Amino acid sequence: MGQLVTSQIEESIATVVINNPPKNLLTSQVLKELEEVIDIVSNDPAIKAVILTGGGGLFVAGADIKEILALSTSQEGERVSKKGHGVLNKIELMHKPAIAAVTGFCLGGGLEIALACHIRIAGDRTRLGLPEINLGIMPGFGGTQRLPRLVGRAKALELILTGDMIAATEAKTLGLVNQVVPETDVLKQAQGLAKKIASKSRMAIASVMKAVVEESAGDLTSGLSLEAEIFGGLCETHDMKEGLTAFIEKRQPKFQDK
Repeated sequence: MGQLVTSQIEESIATVVINNPPKNLLTSQVLKELEEVIDIVSNDPAIKAVILTGGGGLFVAGADIKEILALSTSQEGERVSKKGHGVLNKIELMHKPAIAAVTGFCLGGGLEIALACHIRIAGDRTRLGLPEINLGIMPGFGGTQRLPRLVGRAKALELILTGDMIAATEAKTLGLVNQVVPETDVLKQAQGLAKKIASKSRMAIASVMKAVVEESAGDLTSGLSLEAEIFGGLCETHDMKEGLTAFIEKRQPKFQDK
């Protein structure tokens, strides 16, 4: 077990916490540890439901910009994207319900993790979004595929193309989150839901998850493959480097469309 992603098991429920202060950035190490924890909880027959949350009052504020900036070829970018796909697919394809308990900021790769979960509970002050386009890139961990499946293509395109953040209440209206509760009650609400699910038959839970998740995935695999290829191509562009550098330097990017 790593130090950035931990899990605690109580009453057939695993609570997985991403704790990489101050912003819980989704670094390659966090992704590695997340995969290790998901492998463990997925294969533990004692666990009937999983809660995924962030420490320090926020979920995940995004990826590590410096790591992305270091990508210089399409092959490197595509490899990173596919690695993210692999980890998040493990969350989505678990035969155990994964509940995202979301507080604070849930942005970029953080929202993509939440999208891979089966149920999302958000705090009333939570902000959600896919702001990658502001950096000259695009979502690369499944956002272009999972968001349209939840909110529809037109709204997904609006959110991805503007990079705008939305409030939890709007996210609920769109069907992006299931419930909005006071920020301090998010984990408690997620635990209550997980306990209610865990009180059911293990075989029935697994059967429902298999029937619903595998069917609704549809042609997700080919969509994710295309996303990784396109994300990789962006890693060779001037605007990607400019967007990420501007973010680090805290200035407005000057894109040159190349």
